[in-house]
Amino acid sequence: MFGFGWLKNFASPSELRKAGVLGMNRRNFNVISKYNNRRLYPLVDDKVQTKFLAQKVGITTPHLIGVVSVQNEVKNLLEIVKGFKEFVVKPAHGSGGKGVLVIKRYTPTEFETTSGRLLTFNEVYQHISNILSGLYSLGGQYDVALIEELVHFSPIFSEYSYQGVPDVRVIVYKGYPAMSMMRLSTKASGGRANLHQGAVGVGLDIKTGKSLKGVMWNMPIEFHPDTNADLSTLEVPFWREHLLIAAKGYEMTGLGYLGADIVLDEFRGPMMLELNARPGLAIQIANGKGLAQILKKIDKYYPKKLSPEERVDYVLNKAGK
Repeated sequence: MFGFGWLKNFASPSELRKAGVLGMNRRNFNVISKYNNRRLYPLVDDKVQTKFLAQKVGITTPHLIGVVSVQNEVKNLLEIVKGFKEFVVKPAHGSGGKGVLVIKRYTPTEFETTSGRLLTFNEVYQHISNILSGLYSLGGQYDVALIEELVHFSPIFSEYSYQGVPDVRVIVYKGYPAMSMMRLSTKASGGRANLHQGAVGVGLDIKTGKSLKGVMWNMPIEFHPDTNADLSTLEVPFWREHLLIAAKGYEMTGLGYLGADIVLDEFRGPMMLELNARPGLAIQIANGKGLAQILKKIDKYYPKKLSPEERVDYVLNKAGK
C-alpha cells in the first residue's frame, strides 16, 4: 500500500513531466500565473478577508473573537478574550503555521500552551507585538493579530496526531477537488501540521477520503512516529462536506488553482481554516501520483458551469469512470 517506487523510477525532470508530476516552474507559470489573478491574492493572504468571505458563502470557520491591529491595543488582550477559556492568536498574513500561538488555559499573569509551556503576560504581549511588526507575515509587511476560538479536533483522529490539530489539504482546480491529503502533527514538527517542519502527510483518495500513502520528510512511512498509529486505517468522515468547503473556495475567491485547509471540529464539524493561492507540491508524494495529469483531465473532460455541489458530486460519482 505504501509503495514509493513510482518516484524513484524517474531520474530526470523530463521523465517526471512525462509521468504527470507537476514541478514548481510548471505550477508557477502554467497554472498559477494563468488562473490566479494577482489582484485576488489578498482575498486568501489576509485571513480577516478570507473569514468574512467564507461567511458570505456559508462556509464554517473558527469564530473570530477579536482583532488586534495596532500596538496600543495589545494591552487589552485580557479584555478581548474575556469569557473565553481558551483561544488562538495568529497573524492575518502568516503562512505555514508561523506565529500561531494556541492557549488552552490562562490567568491574568500566566498562559499555558497546548504543549504545556507556561508563558507570562509579557511574553504573550511580545508575541502579539511581533505579529504586528510583520515578523511572521508574507514579505515582512505590517500585520494584524487575529484572536480566534480554539478548534477541538475530532477524537476520531486523536491517535493519528501528536498534540496539534490535524487538517485536510485539498487542491482545487477550476472549482473541482483534484487531490487531497491529511497533515498530521508530530513531535518533530512541534505540534504543527506542516510537512516542511516534519509533520506526516497521508494521501487521501479523492472519492472516499481513505488513506493511500503516508510520508514524512518526503520518505514513506506506515506508522505515526509518535503514536504508532497505523496510517493505512485513516479515513476522513463527512468527506463530501470537506470537498464542498474546498469547492466553494473557487466561487469565494475567483482563484482557478488553490489549496483549502479544512479541520474536523468535534462539535461544529468540518471547518475551513484558510485558503492558499500557492499550495505546495508535496501532496503528490503523499498520493503517489502526479498532479499535472489530473489537471489535464479536468481541463479536457470535466463539465463547465456546474455549482459547487454538482462539481463535488461529479468527482465523487462520475470522475474517472
